[in-house]
Amino acid sequence: MTTDALTIGGIAIRSRLWVGTGKYKDFDETRAAIEASGADVVTVAVRRVNVTDPNQENLLDYLDPKVYKILPNTAGCHTAAEAIRTARLARAAGVSDMVKLEVIGDKKTLFPDNEATLEAAKVLVAEGFVVLPYMTDDPIMAKKFEDAGCAAVMPLAAPIGSGLGVCNPYTIRLIQEAVSVPVVVDAGVGTASDVAVAMEMGVDAVLLNTAIAGARDPVRMARAMGHAVIAGREAYLAGRIPKKLHATASSPLEGMVAAAG
Repeated sequence: MTTDALTIGGIAIRSRLWVGTGKYKDFDETRAAIEASGADVVTVAVRRVNVTDPNQENLLDYLDPKVYKILPNTAGCHTAAEAIRTARLARAAGVSDMVKLEVIGDKKTLFPDNEATLEAAKVLVAEGFVVLPYMTDDPIMAKKFEDAGCAAVMPLAAPIGSGLGVCNPYTIRLIQEAVSVPVVVDAGVGTASDVAVAMEMGVDAVLLNTAIAGARDPVRMARAMGHAVIAGREAYLAGRIPKKLHATASSPLEGMVAAAG
């Protein structure tokens, strides 16, 4: 798949599987799972991981910057102002100018506040950030984010950590039609088949965390997710056969020997 390149904000990305770093039992397991996944984009919650004090143990010490593209995120922020400050902190610490922008609007569902996210996105884009907004699966909002200068959009598949998979493939497809920037499905997948389904729809990448970190064997699940992304993308590029109500013979009928009379 070397000719099937993905570039976001001028940044070349090798793997279409992006992974998070939360909920693992320790940093060693985190690193092992990320390595097994084959991902090169790794998202880190700035508010939950030390990125400013070099004297303290840091998750970033376990991730080689020559191998991984660190994507800081503003998880845990509930206002545009909080998200803007958090993104600026990541940049000041030298983590990255690319940011996954999250502004949570509801503590129960963890659904994003699209309006507050858009407000923050406009500020950060103006400051030169490569902004990737986490959003609900709303094609109108997706277009607004694109118009605001965001480098990609990241609609949820389902509520964060729910494992429900792609709940509404139709709105994801409408988003794909509405925008010209990459579409990265983010949150809610539970297993490898969910990832394959998303990729078969033609989305540009899938970001997940809980599905790996919460598995009985995170490293093995990470490996499965890596295979699923590749399989789903290859199937999308190959083009599936149309669905039909009735059977169609897989072998040609021409040239068959006639039965004896």
